Amino acid sequence: MDVFNKICNSVAGTVAGTVNQLSNALPGNPVTREYEATKLIGSAGPGLLWKIYSGHKKSTKQEVSVFVLEKKCLDRFARKSDREALLTSYRKGVAQLTKLRHPRLLVVQHALEESRDSLAFVSEPVRESLLNLLKTEDAIYPVEIKYGLIQLSEALQFIHKEGRLLHMNICPENIIVNASGAWKLAGFDFALSATPTSDPQQPSWSAEESDWSLPIECRPFSDITAPELSLSQLATPANDMFSLGCLAYAVFNKGRPLLARESDAQAPTRNLHKLKQLNVAQLTSVPDGLKDYVKMLLNIKPELRPDAHQFTQIEYFQDVTVKTLNYLDSLFQWDNLQKSQFYKGLPQILPQLPHRVCLLRVIPCLAKEFVNHTMVPFVLPNVLQISEKSTKDEFTQYILPSLIPVLKIVEPVQVLLILMQRMELLLKLTPAEYVRSDVMPVMHRALDSMDQQAAQELCLAALPGVASLIDYPAMKNALLPRILRVCLTTPHTSVRVNCLVCLGKLLEHLDKWLVYDQVLPFLPKITSREPAVLMGILGNNNF
Repeated sequence: MDVFNKICNSVAGTVAGTVNQLSNALPGNPVTREYEATKLIGSAGPGLLWKIYSGHKKSTKQEVSVFVLEKKCLDRFARKSDREALLTSYRKGVAQLTKLRHPRLLVVQHALEESRDSLAFVSEPVRESLLNLLKTEDAIYPVEIKYGLIQLSEALQFIHKEGRLLHMNICPENIIVNASGAWKLAGFDFALSATPTSDPQQPSWSAEESDWSLPIECRPFSDITAPELSLSQLATPANDMFSLGCLAYAVFNKGRPLLARESDAQAPTRNLHKLKQLNVAQLTSVPDGLKDYVKMLLNIKPELRPDAHQFTQIEYFQDVTVKTLNYLDSLFQWDNLQKSQFYKGLPQILPQLPHRVCLLRVIPCLAKEFVNHTMVPFVLPNVLQISEKSTKDEFTQYILPSLIPVLKIVEPVQVLLILMQRMELLLKLTPAEYVRSDVMPVMHRALDSMDQQAAQELCLAALPGVASLIDYPAMKNALLPRILRVCLTTPHTSVRVNCLVCLGKLLEHLDKWLVYDQVLPFLPKITSREPAVLMGILGNNNF
């Protein structure tokens, strides 16, 4: 927790100057009793009326996101009945989402609260909606889209089979991208629950005809609604698969939809005509491996569309990067042997993943393993490999908080050896205050480990290369005395020689008087007379 406190303190000035936007947006809402927010980060839902704030729980400082709908934003709807219909659908959507529990659905941490002026609920930390992302991100990497579509398909599998629900409005506004980049399904405002039947294995759903007099925000969007639902009120899981096909097209087309989002009763008929004329050549923005399947999802005959499970099994999704992300999400189900084998192979996969994906998706999964000391030697090399491509700011924000506890691990000794091998990288990326408090003790521990010859030699070999990164007091008062003590007390000639070589390389970083007072008087105390030791002593005397 110390590292989190230090990072929080480093931005305290910025936070202190920020108006509590949540309190301003939520006067009187019960959510403000337990949660605070720092800034507006995104929007979601029909009309993007849900505003998303980053924040934390007051009692634990746990990071969260707060979804806020200010009722004054509904004033643009002239009829009171429309405003009430909107509020009813929003209440229903959050209530439904709160009941559901699945890794592919947005996690609600505090149920909907309502005041005179607003609705609000609290979720897991998120970045923004997929629509926000499509509008602002220069590029969404193919692996992010591939895995995002798989995640949505798995969400649909769950709600169709276990939840016995139809979502009815799968669109970029209702897909939430969480803090680690995962796509989470939300927006259950128009979800249909199965009607009771004699056969629980064969659920059925009943849909009502759309009321086209209502604002577009009060009903499922026409551009993602399956034709059989719009024209015949036939409600089946295939409706949601059609919407998923529309979403896939839009994602690859920079957010632009295939069909027009219109608000008149003739829109379904016009969309049906366009779908009848649809061919693969019109799906030029969709990758070749997915194009035929998107066309199948958009088929006007619901029985020809693949279901959610079938869609996840197509060859387009079977590449190693997507499988890697899927493995990372399911690692908690594996035993240590299976995990260790996966982590040994991960260094070959990491170069194929975009750096943003490594930071936001891979690092959080790896960090969870740090509590299992048996796994640390397998996980740590992967974390440090990702660190190589990180800026100092990225390392401090995404990697260092989870790495700090690892720096304090004493066993197994492999952890110490790995850290010593990458000490130059750690010193280059770690802010100075953490170097003193957390990184330098690792070097001290290596030098003090008299029974760990390899750790001592790695430390002595690394020290000259990182000496310029170590402040003078730490060098004078902590490292130099340890090197001198190791040189005198070690039973290993190679360690003693390495101490002398290290000292010789450090001389340029030491004050002249420090050398006269501590280094030169120390050399005659060395009683060993091996040739290599004598050469090391003579080399230092040349100063």
